[in-house]
Amino acid sequence: MAPQVLGRALVTAKWLSEAVRAGRVGPSLRILDASWYPPQERNARQEFKERHIPGASFFDIEECRDQSSPYDFMLPSESHFADYVGRLGVSNDTHVVVYDGDKLGTFYAPRAWWMFRAFGHKEVSVLNGGFKNWVKEGHPVTAEVSQPAPAVFKARLNTVLVKTFEEMIQNVGSLRFQVVDSRPEGRFRGTELDQGLESGHIPGAVNIPFHSFLTETGHEKSIEEIQEIFRDKKVDLSKPLAATCRKGVTACHIALAAYLCGKRDVAVYDGSWSEWFHRAPPRYKVSELKRNKA
Repeated sequence: MAPQVLGRALVTAKWLSEAVRAGRVGPSLRILDASWYPPQERNARQEFKERHIPGASFFDIEECRDQSSPYDFMLPSESHFADYVGRLGVSNDTHVVVYDGDKLGTFYAPRAWWMFRAFGHKEVSVLNGGFKNWVKEGHPVTAEVSQPAPAVFKARLNTVLVKTFEEMIQNVGSLRFQVVDSRPEGRFRGTELDQGLESGHIPGAVNIPFHSFLTETGHEKSIEEIQEIFRDKKVDLSKPLAATCRKGVTACHIALAAYLCGKRDVAVYDGSWSEWFHRAPPRYKVSELKRNKA
């Protein structure tokens, strides 16, 4: 897929490696490693220090979030985001490419992609296939940590791309927009625990596990395949759509997949199931397990 398609939502490893070789990484092009892993499994920052794409900086999702929220990874304030990415050398004129090192190919990078878009940044892309395929294809890696010159970034939250708990509650009755949940089927249906939480879903939501959009190699599927996935689930991309998951991360894969099909206004419910489970009334938590117990 050509990297120029749809505002370069995706760039290929070949395109990025050519940019790195040509010395284009700088104020006009920044590469960010947005990896995050459960601390008991892997250390994202340490892995970054050991090897990363030349010229890349580490985008720490633990730091770039609302640390006062009881829920994981909620969007930070405009000023917090602007200050954080400015220190990474990102200005409003910078083309940002994000990637992560997940074994699937891509996991957290679409969250960083969506965050930039939510704060008004237009030129942001996901590295198609992620770091896994960058290495597999033989592109260069380094342990040298670059020190980008700070830049000025002005953030303005685009509320069209973010859904709040109140909006999601209202929608249960009004059905003004479609809701797609990107979690695994068992968690959506309520038949398996979701990281210690009872699971289930928001009434009216449709389940499309996020990995449905990835090939076996970890690349995004073709636009035609993605469109077919949405069609099979009776999701109409011509109508309003919001995405949800466990903590607002894999929901961003839904937003990216729809974007590739030309739909640029998919909103993400930032609190997702983490917030919904704690705040929604019991009748608004659909679970097969509860039905079976009854």
